[in-house]
Amino acid sequence: MSAPRAAAQVRPPPPPVKGALPLPEFVAMMALLMALNALSIDAMLPAMPEIAAAVTPDAPNRAQLVVTSFVLGMGLGMVVMGPLSDTLGRKRVIGVGVGIYILGALAAMLAPSLPALIAARLVQGMGISAVRTAGVALVRDLYAGRRMAQVMSIVMTIFILVPAAAPAMGQVVIVLAGWRAVFLAFMVIGLVALGWVTLRQPETLPPERRRPFRAAAIGAALGEVFANRRVVIYLAVLSLGFGQFFAFLSTAQQIYDVQFGKADSFPLWFAGGALIAGTSSLINATLVMRLGMRRIAATAFTTQVVVSGVMLMAWQGGLIPEGLRFPAFFVWSTALFYMAGVTFGNLNALALEPLGHIAGLGAAVVGAVSTVAAVAIAVPIGLAFDGTPTPVILGAFACSSAATLLMRRTREAEGTLPKA
Repeated sequence: MSAPRAAAQVRPPPPPVKGALPLPEFVAMMALLMALNALSIDAMLPAMPEIAAAVTPDAPNRAQLVVTSFVLGMGLGMVVMGPLSDTLGRKRVIGVGVGIYILGALAAMLAPSLPALIAARLVQGMGISAVRTAGVALVRDLYAGRRMAQVMSIVMTIFILVPAAAPAMGQVVIVLAGWRAVFLAFMVIGLVALGWVTLRQPETLPPERRRPFRAAAIGAALGEVFANRRVVIYLAVLSLGFGQFFAFLSTAQQIYDVQFGKADSFPLWFAGGALIAGTSSLINATLVMRLGMRRIAATAFTTQVVVSGVMLMAWQGGLIPEGLRFPAFFVWSTALFYMAGVTFGNLNALALEPLGHIAGLGAAVVGAVSTVAAVAIAVPIGLAFDGTPTPVILGAFACSSAATLLMRRTREAEGTLPKA
């Protein structure tokens, strides 16, 4: 590579921001913002029985929609919030998004019926999408290269710790004040995050670097994403991976309660599985440079096909002794968590690789489409819950099988592109 070409590929450091926060405070603030997402999903899980009894006693499975509607709102909001942050600035969009999230939590706390609760959760998800998109852009404004990777690694570590602790936090709140108080807790945490950003974080995108909001640009990005066969395949695989994972999340509490009678200890078991699976990011970071993103993701899905297939046959065939049924399920669910840790980041990177010229908008489109498609996959699997883990295991087997077949197609789709 010639010196001029090499120099052209080196991203210049972002211009300094006046009054930028000290790194430890900035990381802590971003971690709190990012934690709102995982907290809003996982802290709800222990409340499923109470929500079902209060707003949908005749069809308790529908209480799962309180989880999936939040995810759907997040997916729908991403494609708008990302471009808006390029127009209005990161701080303003994050502030508005967290404000919408808080209003959604208030509406959910007061919701008199399941449709009202679902609508409120949809609004909450749309609000949090601003944090997902504008928050990452804010980090990108301030840091580049290895420093940005370092900051994001510290921030994203929260996604290992929050899913582990959130159900226990939710259960404590429910015991003390009832399930509606969980939304009050979301409001308090959201207000802390909003105040922190408003009072302490300077705007990182100066007016001269902002771009006008154009709906046509979003449409063009959608067209470009779906015109690229390679991107479409990885988008489908990502949707299948998210879909089976969200299906498990939405049914986990019911399985622990109805099948195994472990409603009280559910947060502890969930935390244990999440912490074990949290090591997957370390494994992926160690192996990805040697094996490549595509190979790791393909191997993870193939492994999940085998694990879920064996689990399904053993469960349905009565081959697992009664005393080993719960340990077997726990091992299987932890494996599903683990698969998520070694596939989602790699698949996002693979899908975005051909979209470098529209990286920001491309990331928003890929995130939005894969999340909405995943909800469409997860909802019917979750609603099929019959008191046993069979539907969710079958769903994981079907999704991973389809993903494995699609990953084989990526070799042909990549053509002469460099190995990923």
